[in-house]
Amino acid sequence: MSDTPYDEHFVAWFRAVTPYINAFRGKTFVIAFGGKVIASEFLKTLAYDVNLLVSLGIRLVLVHGARAQIEEELREKKLESVYHCGYRVTDAAALECVLDAVGSVYLEIEAILSQGLPNTPMANSRIRVIGGNFITGQPIGVLNGIDMQYAGKVRKVDVDGINAQLGLGNIVLLNCQGPSPTGEIFNLQMEEVAESVAVALKADKLVFLTDSQGVTDKDGELLDAMTADEAEKLLAGGDWLSPDIRRYLPGCGQAARAGVGRAHLIGYAQDGALLRELFTHDGVGTVITRESLENIREAKPDDIAALIALIEPMEQEGILVHRPRELLEREIGHFSIMLHDDIIVGCAALYPHSEDEAELACLAVTYEHRRWGYGDQLMKRIERRARKLGIKRLFVLTTRAEHWFVERGYRLGNVDDLPAKKRDMYNYQRRSKVLFKTV
Repeated sequence: MSDTPYDEHFVAWFRAVTPYINAFRGKTFVIAFGGKVIASEFLKTLAYDVNLLVSLGIRLVLVHGARAQIEEELREKKLESVYHCGYRVTDAAALECVLDAVGSVYLEIEAILSQGLPNTPMANSRIRVIGGNFITGQPIGVLNGIDMQYAGKVRKVDVDGINAQLGLGNIVLLNCQGPSPTGEIFNLQMEEVAESVAVALKADKLVFLTDSQGVTDKDGELLDAMTADEAEKLLAGGDWLSPDIRRYLPGCGQAARAGVGRAHLIGYAQDGALLRELFTHDGVGTVITRESLENIREAKPDDIAALIALIEPMEQEGILVHRPRELLEREIGHFSIMLHDDIIVGCAALYPHSEDEAELACLAVTYEHRRWGYGDQLMKRIERRARKLGIKRLFVLTTRAEHWFVERGYRLGNVDDLPAKKRDMYNYQRRSKVLFKTV
């Protein structure tokens, strides 16, 4: 069979996700979702995606809620649903509804994760789903004069017990019930359970499936990345945020501050959103981190392979001059790199030619990240490095980006204005434009 564009696209995509597969193997992810997800048409595809994550060697803890199912149980029994300070006031009758709803949801999830029908993504899967008393609860007590009764909060997470099951390759499935040492059962908030478990396990990721594509600004535009501090500020006035986002975002920020690597908010109604968020550069939801995902630093020898992968396509297009690996190994100290989520997405180099003149070279950013302003940040980084060295003037040679540099303060010059050594090396076949800037 001959290659088709689809085949090429598939191969390119499969190769592109390889760094994530390598990075995630053996890592611990906590994935949390409410009762609306269980009641939706997307539960089956979520099971497919969970199966794939386990197959890739990711240690998974699933935390489910049952708010929608509890509300239905209360309506059937003609009981009122009462909330106070965001918690359900849970008397004995309400607790009975909680136990029935949570038990039913748990069994439904367990069943759908146990399927193995041929011609489905679950074929040949051997997923073992383990539940247990891994969460100890305690009563909230009296809150602002209201007795919360069987409403509780997390008292303790059995880290050793969960890790033992994860080490065996099992999925740990947790619900929003918390038995106490006295034998009582308390109704816990799903988002608090998920946050507590992620922090206790020192999870690499905490993922919430929500009723929104992620966190949006007031105009409805997706905010693809936020720090914990930015999330806290947004919550203070973000009355446009969806109910799920308002419930889950505080826990994401707290988890990030407590050491969880990344917290993600993604929409459950978009098929494949979980995989696209985890295995693509841009993702499809919002990621919350303790500090910014963006990071610029000087390059190290260990970065050479990733640097080659970044610039090689642009060399083939003739945008950049070819740099053999041996040359990069000798000149790696000249390079600064831009990382996004620990992956190199841009680079630039500074080559001094005299005490007061240097070249800005090999400024490159992956196509999908150019709209994020990484080129500007790398340029400014090189300019700062130049000033620290006492450089007075930078020059750049470019075949495609003349206007981009002019817009940023560079002026057009000619070959005769270059330092003598660079002038002698000028490639007249490329006919690169020469631009200068005083720094």
